[in-house]
Amino acid sequence: MEETDLSACVDILVEESRCSLHQLESLLVAVSPIAYRHGFDAEARQTLGRHVRHILDHYQALLNGVGVACIDYEARVREPDLEQDPAVARERLGQIREGLTRLGEYATASLQVRYPVDGEGTSLSLTTSLARELAFLTSHTVHHMALLQVLARPLGVRLPADFGVHPSTLRHWRRQAREMEDAGCLVDHRLSCRVDDGGGHGNILESSHGPFPYL
Repeated sequence: MEETDLSACVDILVEESRCSLHQLESLLVAVSPIAYRHGFDAEARQTLGRHVRHILDHYQALLNGVGVACIDYEARVREPDLEQDPAVARERLGQIREGLTRLGEYATASLQVRYPVDGEGTSLSLTTSLARELAFLTSHTVHHMALLQVLARPLGVRLPADFGVHPSTLRHWRRQAREMEDAGCLVDHRLSCRVDDGGGHGNILESSHGPFPYL
């Protein structure tokens, strides 16, 4: 892949991550501190806050590591405030979204990612790229957001219907909606967020609720 193509690819992947984090912010706006800390098991290991903190920790590890060309997702600080207070988490989320916009200079950099192989601290150093890690983080984030959607429901936390839906699925919904419109069907659109296509044009990621499953 040519350098210009890779830079455009990174721009798109950055916007996908920012879109997913924008969705995550809707949870932090809607949830109360009590619900955010509510434990779903006897040891309170499963909380909305812990899932959110886990997501943010991974993005912070990327931002911390890309400048030194080595990303270590295991070297997470795991700050208690991020899983206890949705306002603190929201502030950090905003900082991360802003930090993602400054990653373009590393689009073509060769990076290493640390991968643990045992419980004694032994790890492998694997060659990777910014594009690959951004793609991983979007999928990782959406996975945990889908769990958050399920956990939030019994607590009465209302979330957007497309919360925890991968950007690729939103694009698929958009294509289906266009096909239905071309066939003369009435489609009810819900707009999610704008993702840059790398050419300076914003693509709206749309979801159409009702006929499409959450996949």
